[in-house]
Amino acid sequence: MASERDRRVMFGQAFVIAFLMHLLLFSIAPMVSLVMLEMNLNHTQFGLAFSMSMVSLIVFRLPWGLLADRKGYVPVVRVSLILATTAALLRALSQDYAGLLVSQFLLGFGLAATLPGLSLMVKEWALGRPGLGTGTYVAGFAVGNATALGITPLLLRVLEWREVFLAYAGFSALVTLVWWFLGKSERKVDIGMRLGELGMVVRDRHVWLLLLFLAASMGCYDTLANWMPRVLEMKLLNPSLSFLLPVGFFFAGPAVGMLADRFPSRRSLVAVLGGIAVVSVLVIAFAPPPLVLAALVLAGFATTGCLVISLTVPVEHERLSPYAGTVVGFISSLGNVGPLAMPVLFGFLIDYTGMYYASLASVAVLAAVAFVGGSRGMSR
Repeated sequence: MASERDRRVMFGQAFVIAFLMHLLLFSIAPMVSLVMLEMNLNHTQFGLAFSMSMVSLIVFRLPWGLLADRKGYVPVVRVSLILATTAALLRALSQDYAGLLVSQFLLGFGLAATLPGLSLMVKEWALGRPGLGTGTYVAGFAVGNATALGITPLLLRVLEWREVFLAYAGFSALVTLVWWFLGKSERKVDIGMRLGELGMVVRDRHVWLLLLFLAASMGCYDTLANWMPRVLEMKLLNPSLSFLLPVGFFFAGPAVGMLADRFPSRRSLVAVLGGIAVVSVLVIAFAPPPLVLAALVLAGFATTGCLVISLTVPVEHERLSPYAGTVVGFISSLGNVGPLAMPVLFGFLIDYTGMYYASLASVAVLAAVAFVGGSRGMSR
């Protein structure tokens, strides 16, 4: 029987691995000017370098999920962390654009295993509290994102960009080493995904409903995160106030996770969070500054809260739980259509209308259709 200390160690590692994932993925963003200048790149080339990791994340999440269900999450996460550390090191040492592209692609390939692996870890160690377990590592994503965007510029004042990448690669190596010795599973893997079972998973309506929630959650949050500095600038507010979005992101993890464990109705929780998301986005568009600040926190909280629910259900659902790694790999892979398409639509509507109202309305409509409307299709 696992001790409470073991559970805390495992969930502490889950938080750190999620933190590492977003740290490595998004730390390149503050380096845009430095990397472009040294490698003589244009904006399109740098954008492609950033997207390479996202492409490999999309492509490899499902295969990693299948493998985790067959072999167990501990060895899969070990291999993935080694690959991610290797990629982080290669990125620090890259001398040309081709090397940067290869390292970014390899980084996404390694990190693609973390989300299915963490879901299986929650399944084993949460002990009736899958919401809180999921919320714990989701909070790690928020802190990693904030660190990548907030601390990296400070480090660049005293270090070269390759040295910053090298420091992050060292941290990744440390996380890998800790997981190698402390990551463990006490449950024997006795279920292997077969082709027929994969077909069953793909045909399950709950899987597609979770895919809708995940795509909308990531699409809404990522779009707001990318464009909010510009929107606040157009509203004659300080663009730095956009940091309030990840504040809501952080608190959504544990708060919504605990609510999910306490209240059995997933349908009601998603509907309420969806309603909060719709209202908060509209407040950002039309309300005066004091209300906008509160709405920023609530928008981050509500959209990410739906992400927590969509990652919790595969762990606890009676029919999906045996294949939780595959389900999470599938929905998190295809779910990236949201953050790929919505920011483009948001920018297009600003160009077309000259203002941000239609753009924010598009995010509110997506939240209303996906969360409020989609919640009616949930079994409970």
